[in-house]
Amino acid sequence: MFELNQQVLRTDAAGMPLEWINYQQAVRLYHAEQVAYTCGTLLYRVHGGICAATGRQSVVEVNSIIATYGSNRSIHAGYVPPLNNPALFKRDAHLCLYCGQSHPSHELSRDHVTPLSQNGADHWRNVVTACKRCNNHKAGRTPEQAGMQLLAVPFVPTHAEYIYLQGRRILADQMEFLQSHFPRTSPLRRRTLA
Repeated sequence: MFELNQQVLRTDAAGMPLEWINYQQAVRLYHAEQVAYTCGTLLYRVHGGICAATGRQSVVEVNSIIATYGSNRSIHAGYVPPLNNPALFKRDAHLCLYCGQSHPSHELSRDHVTPLSQNGADHWRNVVTACKRCNNHKAGRTPEQAGMQLLAVPFVPTHAEYIYLQGRRILADQMEFLQSHFPRTSPLRRRTLA
């Protein structure tokens, strides 16, 4: 069995990834009879109380991927996931997209390719990961104005890619499931398959 902090991937009944949940949330879904089916690795065997009528103890087995009834109607064709630095840094593989060097999160910052001071937007397509040194050097200028080369084109992650970016310790079966929902041209697909 796994440590109690291992995340469970919740999908809708059609198999679309929805979110990461903990084992307590998964057990509640089983109890509420909201689980349509499961797949993946057995993560937890949770023992409950003893039934007075039968004398048997309840047991809920929680797999790494659980599909639940219903769907998330808020995920539509124009869906744009919320922008946050941990997901941005993971999207860009913790690389400064100016100097190309890998850095720990505390040495990274969000850089606006077209600066906010020049009417740039705080949007996935206009932000990249930059080390603090490169971001300070670029300052309120575009990469061209600062004489810096942008090493990759920023992109908006799909919902499945965003779920991946939000994951902490993703198991192999969960990763395989998520990758099957990545666009074929996704930079994340190429990186996670390597």
